Order: sequence, then structure tokens, then C-alpha cells
Amino acid sequence: MGLFDGTPLEQPVTCERCHKPLDAGAADHCTCPRGADGALCLPGDQHPRVRREKRRGKWCTIIAGLDDAAGGGGTDRKALLKALRTSLGTGGGLATSKDHPADALILQGDHRDVVVERLCEMGYRAKAAGG
Repeated sequence: MGLFDGTPLEQPVTCERCHKPLDAGAADHCTCPRGADGALCLPGDQHPRVRREKRRGKWCTIIAGLDDAAGGGGTDRKALLKALRTSLGTGGGLATSKDHPADALILQGDHRDVVVERLCEMGYRAKAAGG
């Protein structure tokens, strides 16, 4: 469906940010992050909290408050996790336990301050949480 559907003036519906077609079937379609309602969801609209905690005697960094692009939110958590792990040279994963929200990223080691800086550089409005 597009503007003037079925006429010679038919135009596809385009993204207001990148001006590419929203139709996923198009060769060069919009990949901007969108919420479940279809609204544009930019990193600056998200407020992740970064905290640290001890597990089994070792520190880990928890990033919570991100939307998931696969679930209709605005952030590709797997790609973000990979970028952070690579830049910090550490391990980590997505939260799967019932103790953490489903949108949490877990990094091995105490990297809270560095992660907050990196997320702010990416455009997120991240804040350190906890002590």
C-alpha cells in the first residue's frame, strides 16, 4: 500500500528519517529502528541504566532498559552486545535468567563507566546506576 495506490502516481510509503521505502520486500528498504507501534525509535529516545554486581565472587556489568529490535523495539541487542564485547575485549551475553529483565545485556568484568561513555557516544542517554 502506498500513496495513490493503484494509479500511475503510486508512490511507496517512505521513512521520515532515511526516505527509503518501508516495505521490507524492496531491495533498498528502511532499516531504521522502530517500536511495536511502527513509530521511529532512536537511541536518544532510550534511557539504559548500567550497573555492576558481583556474581560468584566476580564483577559483571548489567545494561538494562534497552528495547529489542527483533521484538519490535529500537535496539538490536545482539549487535550492540557484540560491539561492546569486541571493544572491551571481554565476554558476555543476553540475560536469560528470571532475576533480570529480558532486555538486559551482561558483560564480564567491571566496565560500568566505560560502557556508559560508549553508549553516550552511540547516542543513547545512558546513566550509571548503583554505587
